[in-house]
Amino acid sequence: MPKTKTAPGAQAPDAKSTSPAVGRAVRILDLVARSARPMSPADLARETGLPKSSLHGLCDTLIQLRLLQRTGTGALAMGPHVMTWANAFLAHTNILQEFYVAWQESGLFTQETITLSVLDGRDVVYIACQNGSRPLDVTFRNGMRLPAPYTATGKAMLSTLPDDEVRMLLLDAPWPTPLTRRSVGSLDALWPELTHCRREGYSLDDAQVRDGMHCFGAAVFDATSQQRAVAGVAVSFLEVDLDSPERVAEIGRDIRALADGLSARLGAPVHPERRGMA
Repeated sequence: MPKTKTAPGAQAPDAKSTSPAVGRAVRILDLVARSARPMSPADLARETGLPKSSLHGLCDTLIQLRLLQRTGTGALAMGPHVMTWANAFLAHTNILQEFYVAWQESGLFTQETITLSVLDGRDVVYIACQNGSRPLDVTFRNGMRLPAPYTATGKAMLSTLPDDEVRMLLLDAPWPTPLTRRSVGSLDALWPELTHCRREGYSLDDAQVRDGMHCFGAAVFDATSQQRAVAGVAVSFLEVDLDSPERVAEIGRDIRALADGLSARLGAPVHPERRGMA
């Protein structure tokens, strides 16, 4: 069987699993979940290296369990039963409740779109979205995945990792497909943005996810992980509303303050170096 690559940040399920079939099923689910569109059986066979007969049997079982579902073209997409697990996870994750409390207590960004996300390999996954009253031409939603190098929260969380870990995470596979003409094109181009975030305390997605939209992000910490971010918060603005460097700096301070407030509620001391310009 051909050797297949493991997604960054994930352990190869087949490597030391006492139940190889479970490991292969997880591998299939991970691939479908990370794909921007439903995957064909041929795509899955190529990515997993599994014989077609074995792949067919595993996929049929996952479909019966409603963990996968077939589209009209025969491709495979995530099934509805996954949401049962996702909702159970979210229900027991206090960070969601604390996020909304911290936001409401801060009095910041009452009309803007704010989001909370976590790092999952090379992607960010949005776990809380409060879409604002100002139109952005994009609607954030729970479960949305975007490449970490392009997003404000992704840059903020990556900036808390050691440089060697960032290299391993982002160079273990081809660079993500650009989302706009401004999407940062390489790790070399990303380094200055991570340096800025480490210095100032906030990150900036300057139309790298959507043309005309700028997002400001900051890392969130808890009591058990005081140097490595457990999440990131972000706020989104239209580019036309950012009329001066002073306004940009003000928003940066405010998103850092919101992240600090959430970190404090999660039990993390706020270190001076995280306050940036505050």
